[in-house]
Amino acid sequence: MSAFFAKSAKAAPHQACNQLPYLITTGEPAGIGMDIVIDALCHHRDQLPAPLLILADCFAFDERVAMLKAINAHQMPDYAVIDDLPDDIDNIDNQFIKDKLSGTAHSVIILHIPCTDKVVAGQLSAHNAPMVERQLHLAHVLASTKQVAAIITAPLQKSVMIDGGVQLDNGDLFSGHTEYFMHKAGCDKVVMMLANRVMKVALVTTHLPLRAVADAITADEVASTVAITHHALTHQFGIPNPKILVCGLNPHAGESGHLGDEEIHIINPVLQNYRDDGMDISLAMPADTLFTRHHLAHCDAVIAMYHDQGLAPLKSHGFGDTVNITLGLPYVRTSVDHGTALDLAGTGQASSSSLLQAMAYALMMS
Repeated sequence: MSAFFAKSAKAAPHQACNQLPYLITTGEPAGIGMDIVIDALCHHRDQLPAPLLILADCFAFDERVAMLKAINAHQMPDYAVIDDLPDDIDNIDNQFIKDKLSGTAHSVIILHIPCTDKVVAGQLSAHNAPMVERQLHLAHVLASTKQVAAIITAPLQKSVMIDGGVQLDNGDLFSGHTEYFMHKAGCDKVVMMLANRVMKVALVTTHLPLRAVADAITADEVASTVAITHHALTHQFGIPNPKILVCGLNPHAGESGHLGDEEIHIINPVLQNYRDDGMDISLAMPADTLFTRHHLAHCDAVIAMYHDQGLAPLKSHGFGDTVNITLGLPYVRTSVDHGTALDLAGTGQASSSSLLQAMAYALMMS
């Protein structure tokens, strides 16, 4: 196989420019990651930047294109394939992508990362977990070396990653994109934010069992979450003096200590320090009333203490159009807000709406 070849006889329109390409990871190959990328390319090309790099097994990608074309008769834009990625990703040349792009007129390029097992839509294989991890690893390296403008991730299957033995850089088993990029980037703390047209919600804790949440709410965690969120709102979202509302941990924000005292001893002292410094941020508020139209209309972001506290109300106001954003990384990373939807893979029914929103946020923030 050649190092660089086109998948069509006719060259796609090329947006000749000096801007960095945007990178999409297709994630779990048995899921809808490739489907939503193909849907976006076929039906919403005008909403996507150029050049565009897509990390996928090129043979599996070709098969999925053919499968979906047979169902929807769509017209896939032309694309080229780079199939000579070095084995040692960490030491990839800083000009690798620039050199490759200079040799093609195509604006859509597949970076071929081969799967171990044959990809069958809807059928998971733990043997393909290393391929998914390699996508994330390459995305991190290219973003860290400023060869791409931003990373946009399609969904992966955490169970496959765990069953496949994928570990984080600290030795823990794989737990998600957010934690993976945090450790790769050497960050002590990042913040998971989800955003849609109604609200932006940042989380103090992410993927923890509920019984572990209270012990994880420390003054340092609250303080760093506030600092990272405020910095992102100011510098990446362009909000000069953002107003932030904060959920309490306990029902009724502790009811003056009668339903828990984390608000009194941990959360509010941190928030008061920021208020004293001039930040427009609330003290801990009851979560059951914070997510009402009245409060949301007058704030730029909400900080929730744990996953379902913040994301249940957020997704009820825009599931499918919500974007997952990792704040605090040295590069921009956005993601879809849904899973692999194995039952929809290869059926032509998967929507690219969340991917398009993730791309829109990546364009705005980079």
